[in-house]
Amino acid sequence: MKANFQSVVFFVCLLLLAFSVDAHSPMFPDTFKYDDSNEGISPASKKLIQAKNSSAKRVATPCVDGLAGDYPCRNIDLQSFLAPGDLGGGSAGLNDIWGWTDITSGNEIAIVGRENGTSFVDITDSENPVFLGFLPSHGGGSDSWRDIKIYQDHAFIVADGSNNNNHGLQVYDLTQLADVTPGGDLTETAHLDAFGAAHNIVINEDTGFAYVTGAPPDCSGGLLMVDISSPASPEFAGCFAGDGYTHDAQCVTYQGPDADYFDNEICVAYNEDTVTIADVTDKQNPVQISRTGYQGAQYTHQGWFVSENHSYLLMNDELDERDDNINTTTHIFDVRDLDAPVKLSSYVGPTAAIDHNLYTKDGLVYQSNYRSGLRILSSDNADTGSLQERAYFDTIPCSASAQFSGVWSSYVYFASGNIAVSDIGTGLFIVRPDDNAIASNANNVATVTSPACNTGTGGNTGGNTGGNTGNTGNTSGGSGGGGGVLPLWQLLGLGLCILLGARRLYR
Repeated sequence: MKANFQSVVFFVCLLLLAFSVDAHSPMFPDTFKYDDSNEGISPASKKLIQAKNSSAKRVATPCVDGLAGDYPCRNIDLQSFLAPGDLGGGSAGLNDIWGWTDITSGNEIAIVGRENGTSFVDITDSENPVFLGFLPSHGGGSDSWRDIKIYQDHAFIVADGSNNNNHGLQVYDLTQLADVTPGGDLTETAHLDAFGAAHNIVINEDTGFAYVTGAPPDCSGGLLMVDISSPASPEFAGCFAGDGYTHDAQCVTYQGPDADYFDNEICVAYNEDTVTIADVTDKQNPVQISRTGYQGAQYTHQGWFVSENHSYLLMNDELDERDDNINTTTHIFDVRDLDAPVKLSSYVGPTAAIDHNLYTKDGLVYQSNYRSGLRILSSDNADTGSLQERAYFDTIPCSASAQFSGVWSSYVYFASGNIAVSDIGTGLFIVRPDDNAIASNANNVATVTSPACNTGTGGNTGGNTGGNTGNTGNTSGGSGGGGGVLPLWQLLGLGLCILLGARRLYR
């Protein structure tokens, strides 16, 4: 009986080993924790900057000789700024951001995620933004993570963290903003309770489907599909759970060179230690196309196709800068064959800051890199594995160290060219790139030290003086194997497998 029991346990161990090698590992702990220590500027100076900007409201400041006021910059002008206290919801920190344009009025609205809800700001007059209203978190929860996307004039909102276990999918009809009295609280339009907390949401506006990510145990934390074709009546549509937890994704109607999938709906999922591609055309029978690891993976966080020809993509690993003590690293993949993606190379930036979110538009890459702020790169040569920095605006003037404060994300798709930038602890920045200067690669000089850093509190820490000359910074690299570290339960289980295997061999 004992021998039979050991055989059963050994068989289970073999299954565990197979799962560990061939399938995606369980969710790694999310190590994000807001940390504004050692920013190199005194709290008093930081509050003075915020108060000056916020009280004036009209703080348009061009980028001249490497500075826009107190902020280091290159080819990006500051239009305006709102501190957290000017965005409703008290002093709660910011997180993700998205945008919406009212097709009737042409007004541009920044939709700002907060720890405890969502703020809506009219930035049509970019020098005089107007806070329209605050939508409290469904269920009243407050935590670090919130994400928003839009479809047919509706905002779809999810929130993560233990305080948002009953949040689900919150929906708000954006056309109501035209009639609100600015400054008050708003009421959600609809709600879907098919899940609780979730890390992210992505929407394919071509098909009218939303994909909720990171909502375990539902869909094993993978892609939870929602039919939003009737925005005020969202309905659960299916799961892709074949590779476990998905942190973020991009879902598109594929227009790339791989004829096997042309016009199919595919999702590129960023799954902690792999880039995983799935065909989700059939919501009841989604199919995993490929699963690609890479050398040095620490936390495969987020990415985006370089262009709408869907041939190359860029990906950021959120923890490699901190854990491997390297500068900001962007991974470049050739995905012309969806069944066999290949990593081309890596772009290494001029600072040590952690990269968080990136988006692409018209040959440019817009990166939100925590303590080094918004960075704009040319992707003209991405197909050869090369990127080049052309502009930046740094909201943490005196530090670019690998810590979790600064810019969370940016919304870059307004027709005006204005960009809404969410800084976790500082507030909402509205900036405007100088398109001509970016196109000509102007002002490619060393970073200027902000006057705010001359406070005797550590100065320009964290490598923010790295400069920008010669910063194509690419290193070659093959596709490699999946990185990361197995969770403790898997390590213990595999150890048990080895012991039992030894007993079977030598008994």
